[in-house]
Amino acid sequence: MSIAAFPDDWSSALVLVAHPDDPEYGVAAAVAKWTAEGRTVVYALATSGEAGIEGMDPAEAGPLREDEQRASAAVVGVDAVEFWGFEDSAIGNTPELRAKIVDTLRRVRPDLVVSMYGGPEWAPGFPNQRDHREFAAAVVDAYDEVQADEQAPDRPRALFVNGPGSTHAVDVEGFTEIAVRSLAEHDVYLSVLDPDTPVLEQARAQVARTTGPIEGFPAAQTTGLTRLRP
Repeated sequence: MSIAAFPDDWSSALVLVAHPDDPEYGVAAAVAKWTAEGRTVVYALATSGEAGIEGMDPAEAGPLREDEQRASAAVVGVDAVEFWGFEDSAIGNTPELRAKIVDTLRRVRPDLVVSMYGGPEWAPGFPNQRDHREFAAAVVDAYDEVQADEQAPDRPRALFVNGPGSTHAVDVEGFTEIAVRSLAEHDVYLSVLDPDTPVLEQARAQVARTTGPIEGFPAAQTTGLTRLRP
């Protein structure tokens, strides 16, 4: 199967995710390349990830994770990071969430949208989180709503998700180490997640898992993306 090169005829992208660290677990190397090329990337997160640090009160964890996400985004050249305040671990494809996504699409007016994989499993035996599945479904519904409004100015040109079954790929050679540094900014989160493994080691292993070669695409280090909507 041939994998197409990711489009290069665009100047702005909106990355929509559910939690802090979601961009770094999949697309940070690609984002670093895009911003290095002079493109603008905005991050919007449904939650602050306040339920994500075991043993820490959500009132403390939320602001901490927001700070870690801002620092992480800055490493790859992203200055604009939004947190919408939906409840962590309780995301649903609700009218309120869809309305927020629609509002953000119309306000930011990105050329492209990059979001999360919404399938049930990443691979056999590796289930996808409910928050991710619900958020991904809400993004598709909101994107379709915006596209259906033919009078709306500057509608996005495509919707991509990061996950299995890639249709497109970004050659990220030279950008994996910056992606490691970006993920490592989630220092407290990763330290609690796996206290026995140094944060940089965790980050390097995760980036290596998500930037390997993709069959059908001529690059040794890649970020794979699936085009859901034209």
